[in-house]
Amino acid sequence: MLLAIDAGNTNVVFALVDEGRAIRARWRIATDPRRTADEYVVWLNQLLALEGFAREDVEGVMIGTVVPRALHNLEVLAEKYFGSPALVAGRDIPWGIALDVDEPGNVGADRALNVIAAHEKYDGDLVIIDFGTATTFDVADYSGAYKGGIIAPGINLSLDALVAAAAKLPRIAIEAPEDPSVVGRTTVSQMQIGIFWGYVAMIEGLVARLRAEIGRPARIIATGGLAILFDGHTDAFDAVEPDLTIQGLAILWQHRHI
Repeated sequence: MLLAIDAGNTNVVFALVDEGRAIRARWRIATDPRRTADEYVVWLNQLLALEGFAREDVEGVMIGTVVPRALHNLEVLAEKYFGSPALVAGRDIPWGIALDVDEPGNVGADRALNVIAAHEKYDGDLVIIDFGTATTFDVADYSGAYKGGIIAPGINLSLDALVAAAAKLPRIAIEAPEDPSVVGRTTVSQMQIGIFWGYVAMIEGLVARLRAEIGRPARIIATGGLAILFDGHTDAFDAVEPDLTIQGLAILWQHRHI
């Protein structure tokens, strides 16, 4: 099996992926560039055992990262404890898609991987919305080329900024308000409306603008850990695919000898 590692700004996700690209297990840990390979392997050993696997079941390691400082220790983990050098998406294996933007070298690995995985599964023009530390909107055309997109603050970042800047506002849970009214009658309810429904309004507004600019039918795909939070509260999504980034890593792994 493949050990696919998606190192993001908030979490590092580890997933075991079999030859059919089915995810057999997945775990996440807070991103900390100081975490050593030895620390990773103690944690991973226990989790592998709990799922009935062992390090010997891993054929190779594939990494996608947007945190350059985290890469070295993950590469040491692969070499020292899994017996083979890690392959890094976009560095050791080319993307295999056109990055049709002004600064292709600055496209985040997660965004390219999401486009690769979404294009393999869905035909036509696509907009992939990834709910992570930031919320990104990525546009891919019918050929699979990445055409650009949008970067917005993630919902947790928005809440953190609000609470940090306003002394009397409490920290609240991010969830859909129970009351459908958008006229809040308490401080907490007003914050819930502003954070949750304000974010839904942003999603729907940007999706409408993207559809209008693309000018052809486009499928909207939601991914990332927080996608499920909004699914069911908006009609903006055509599909929710929580593991696009991991699936993109698995696709590149299978294409490594092509």
